[in-house]
Amino acid sequence: MSKIKDIPKQYNPSTTEEKWYSYWEENGYFNSQPDERESFTVVIPPPNVTGVLHMGHMLNNTIQDVLVRRARMLGKNACWVPGTDHASIATEAKVVQKLRKEGIKKSDLSRDEFLKHAWNWTDEHGGIILQQLKKLGASCDWQRTRFTLEDELYETVIDCFIELYHRGMIYRGLRMVNWDPAAQTALSDEEVIHKEVQSKFYHVRYPIKDSDEYVTIATTRPETILADTAVCVNPDDERFRHLVGKTVIIPMVNREVPVIADEYVDPEFGTGCLKITPAHDPNDYELGIKHGLEVIDILNADGTMAKEAKFYIGEDRFKARKLIAKELEELGLLMKVEEMSNKVGYSERTDVVIEPRLSLQWFMKMDEISKPALENVMNDNVQFHPAKFKNSYRNWMENIRDWCISRQLWWGHRIPAWYYGDGEEEFVIARTADEAFEKAKEKSGNSSLTAKDIRQDEDVLDTWFSSWLWPISVFDPEFIRTKKANKELEYYYPTQDLVTAPEIMFFWVARMIMAGYAFAGEKPFSNVYYHGIVRDEKRRKMSKSLGNSPDPLKLIEQYGADGTRVGMLFASPAGNDLLFDENLCEQGRNFSNKIWNAYRFLTMNMAEGETYTPSTDIDPENLADKWISGRIQTTLREMEDDFSRYRLNEALKKIYSLVWDDFCDWYIEVCKADEYGENMPKKNLERALGFFEILMKMLHPFMPFITEEIWQQIRDRSKDEALTISPWPEIRGETYDDSVALFGTIQSQISAIRNIQAEMNLAPRAELTIIIKPKDKKLNDQVKAAGWIYKKLLPVKQIRFDVSAEKPKASAAAVVNGSEIYIPLEGLIDLQKERERIQKEIDRVEGFRKSVVGKLSNEQFVANAPEAVVDKERQKKADAESNLEKLKAQLEEFES
Repeated sequence: MSKIKDIPKQYNPSTTEEKWYSYWEENGYFNSQPDERESFTVVIPPPNVTGVLHMGHMLNNTIQDVLVRRARMLGKNACWVPGTDHASIATEAKVVQKLRKEGIKKSDLSRDEFLKHAWNWTDEHGGIILQQLKKLGASCDWQRTRFTLEDELYETVIDCFIELYHRGMIYRGLRMVNWDPAAQTALSDEEVIHKEVQSKFYHVRYPIKDSDEYVTIATTRPETILADTAVCVNPDDERFRHLVGKTVIIPMVNREVPVIADEYVDPEFGTGCLKITPAHDPNDYELGIKHGLEVIDILNADGTMAKEAKFYIGEDRFKARKLIAKELEELGLLMKVEEMSNKVGYSERTDVVIEPRLSLQWFMKMDEISKPALENVMNDNVQFHPAKFKNSYRNWMENIRDWCISRQLWWGHRIPAWYYGDGEEEFVIARTADEAFEKAKEKSGNSSLTAKDIRQDEDVLDTWFSSWLWPISVFDPEFIRTKKANKELEYYYPTQDLVTAPEIMFFWVARMIMAGYAFAGEKPFSNVYYHGIVRDEKRRKMSKSLGNSPDPLKLIEQYGADGTRVGMLFASPAGNDLLFDENLCEQGRNFSNKIWNAYRFLTMNMAEGETYTPSTDIDPENLADKWISGRIQTTLREMEDDFSRYRLNEALKKIYSLVWDDFCDWYIEVCKADEYGENMPKKNLERALGFFEILMKMLHPFMPFITEEIWQQIRDRSKDEALTISPWPEIRGETYDDSVALFGTIQSQISAIRNIQAEMNLAPRAELTIIIKPKDKKLNDQVKAAGWIYKKLLPVKQIRFDVSAEKPKASAAAVVNGSEIYIPLEGLIDLQKERERIQKEIDRVEGFRKSVVGKLSNEQFVANAPEAVVDKERQKKADAESNLEKLKAQLEEFES
């Protein structure tokens, strides 16, 4: 048992956290291997390999750790798999930026040379975030750390591509894609963020050939006029029906194009005439195919004007837009420019405006693979928490489009396609160059084909094409190829809980569910807990670019990991955004100090030479013991319900209140010695320590460090008795409801007496004569038997319980749930001064009442003032008269 000299006055989080995390790691408490226990498996949403900890990571991993630590204490084989994502676009952009600072262009390097730089960057910066998660207390199985681009997982992704290609689900085609001119790669629809922006709406005149007529076209992108190959109107629009079949002259380039009719055009939008640019708009592309229109691409991959534009070649698209608008004005063809709000797509990674672009890409068919993923979420085989997210999930899944899976990058999983002809129409799919060579010879029928005649596709796969396999690949990288699960996959799959943000529901969650059913025939996880986005007080998403995000590591340094975790969870209602307030972290730190001081107080009551054995064997005659035991059992049940519904902040609030309000503020006080300055009775102290141990267990998932520190100090423990692997407190049948209710009544009465002390400005230690008139004889007998609690918690001179008691003269009174409390004030206050105070208050209230009566007596005021104002004055009059009645009754009591 710790002695008082061993316990510092102040709790020091930094030394405690480092000590216990090292202890947990050294003893392998977080490591998991398949055994006879029920598994509880969580895979971390892998952060970018070169990323650093931000507030979103803090929230996400705190929630995961709470769930995993509790599962471990429930006796489950908890396995939390950590890892990082290679993040193709983000990582390659950082490497390119670094090389640029060194005077090196990516275009000057071979693929292998560039990848060497990328691996050096990854080795230098990668994994930092995982080390930072340890500061938070994340209880991951670090021996299982994975990286999506490691050799085994690389092969898994290649196996996946080959398998789906052979199933007929992957194809290569020319399609309109979302093009990122900064990263110079295609993006999936989910990687495009649509922002509301202010744009200019240019109204441009297009002359009709051999006529004085013209049509006016409205566009936000005048640079694409140079690529127009038709003008389209609605066939039912009488304004333009006569123009169908005629020829229009495209401004500047003087290209002759037809006027076509199609029901796609909305006559009410814009001018009712639509310019058709098949190379630069997905809807125009479809119309171009339908009507056999020419496709003219006037933009280079980097967003500059191509030679096909014929004007402003090499200029940036936005500069060209301004120059073209100016030239159209000079030509007399720009009729007007309007300001308008519209949504524009931006790259999620580079934050540049996306260009629709025709490109030959690899796609994955999504219609069939998505069906079981939709069905098993809607029938709750995979449960969403909160369930409200099922609606947006269903909407997306029912309107799903084929997935563009190729990216024009070098960092990533290279597409296993090998070309053997002059172009890119002839190819084979193979795992290696040797296998591709043999397949190419066979497919081409060209026996003279050499290894030099084949070349691998330069593109890599979308990052999400690797992370969608995460719940499978981290356990069995060979499963997709062998189709036979190893022991680990059999044991750990499906996993239990996925904790993530709704913003990657479609990027990642939906696709993992698809992959689970497509390859394993089973869901990848049973529950998805969606937490909110961390926002500032202005409801803006926290980000480095806005400068509104605190450094998580500095928060931990200032408030301790436990305090920071508590602050994050307090602000995080299930499924709703978190409005972060640093004061909540301070509240968490204060809670740590409260816990520490409570434990230190208990140890200060230990007598030298005595041995103390914590115990929860309650004294059946001790109301306080039965009350705290009942409160613990009730809280355990309520927390169980909260955990089942993923209401972690509610569970935390309940244990917070149990520790702070019930144990620290009431139970410890009741356990104190009868005489001030004496040590707490040994039996009381042992029971207090026993209950404190239970509370540390209940708190451990939320505040792992301070609870382990106190747990280890309460008594000597072997390494097999560490708190982090100790059993969760048992929920028992006895909740002592009657004792809890009775103690609650006593608490209310004591609080009422304390309020009287405060209101009457009584000295804190001034001894009181207390008369309690319970509402019935049963309660009278109960509170009388518990009279020792009042004497322990109040400065009692004399206390009497009497169902027929009369209110003494000159006494303060309170009513609590039908019971009356009287405190005679003679000798405690100056009665004459109190009479003068009451009279002065009567005079003030009477004066106020008269002024209100005067206003209400004014017929003009009553007739003309709004009814609500008049009603308010009448209520003031009624309140004043009620207060006068009470004050006069008080004054009468104080009259001698």
